[in-house]
Amino acid sequence: MSQSLQDRYAPHNRCFGCGPSNEKGLRIKSFVEGGEVVCRWHAEAHHEAFPGMMNGGICGALLDCHSNWTAAWHLMTKAGAETPPCTVTADFHVRLLRPTPLEAEVTLRAHVAEATDDRAVIEATLEARGKITATCRGTFVAVKEGHPAYHRW
Repeated sequence: MSQSLQDRYAPHNRCFGCGPSNEKGLRIKSFVEGGEVVCRWHAEAHHEAFPGMMNGGICGALLDCHSNWTAAWHLMTKAGAETPPCTVTADFHVRLLRPTPLEAEVTLRAHVAEATDDRAVIEATLEARGKITATCRGTFVAVKEGHPAYHRW
């Protein structure tokens, strides 16, 4: 797939973390690579927590949105659908293992740990300079009509 999941399936989404049309957002781009979903991203100076290091909340937002897209992709593929369901975060736990350098490109990697027809548990990592700086495990649920996120993309 040459287009990111976000650009292909939700080009008008304004989510802070993954919305392509949010000019002030993080605008992550997630790509399916083999059995995992991968994103490469660069922080900017305003993502800093302290000199030279990325804010932990930004690390969490990156992992949350990337994991959510991994779940949406998996549920779409499993159902044989042409578009992903709108998924939301039910829970996610981030472990910040070490400071994440601000100037280094980061790589997010995510895979499905377990899933049912309408939800997926995703495990993800955030890497910088070849070291994992944060991990995440979360549950992401496909929402139904009546939920505020239904058909948001």
